[in-house]
Amino acid sequence: MTTTASTIEIPGYRAGTWTIDPTHSEVGFSIRHLMISKVKGKFERFTATFTTAENPLESSVTASAEVASINTNEPNRDGHLRTGDFFEAETYPTIDFVSTGVRVEGGDFKVDGDLTIRGITKQVTFDFDFGGFGGDPYGNYKAGATAKTVINREDFGLTYNAALETGGVLLGEQVTITLELQAALQA
Repeated sequence: MTTTASTIEIPGYRAGTWTIDPTHSEVGFSIRHLMISKVKGKFERFTATFTTAENPLESSVTASAEVASINTNEPNRDGHLRTGDFFEAETYPTIDFVSTGVRVEGGDFKVDGDLTIRGITKQVTFDFDFGGFGGDPYGNYKAGATAKTVINREDFGLTYNAALETGGVLLGEQVTITLELQAALQA
């Protein structure tokens, strides 16, 4: 069930433009590896702007992560991920997200939008868990949230894989994207 704007009350909510604080935020992902565990990684360089409207359901977000900044704590793997086998960083230097709507379902915030990877755009939904709003010791007003979605990497042209001698494949199809976000309200 979708909740209407008239029933939404968010303590500390303010309308305005917010920019991501990269020192207190992270764009991370995880994928099944060898069919027995998960490998995690993150993008070291990213930007995001949130515009919160008087009506929270009319808010929007645009975000971008630099593919070349991928970090899985294994330099050889990171180099391979930048090649045409995966992200093709020279041709497609960013992963981009532009929201198309905000809604509430069962008390949970959902942000729908267009995710573009390798020049392929697909509709995705991020589940948002708001941490809240508040001031820091330096007079800045901040917002915090965690956002999560699961995509099928093959939908975005990320089809590289390798068969294992023991059966199965090197990489799973599902990738969990997790965003730890802190943003500051701009004056």
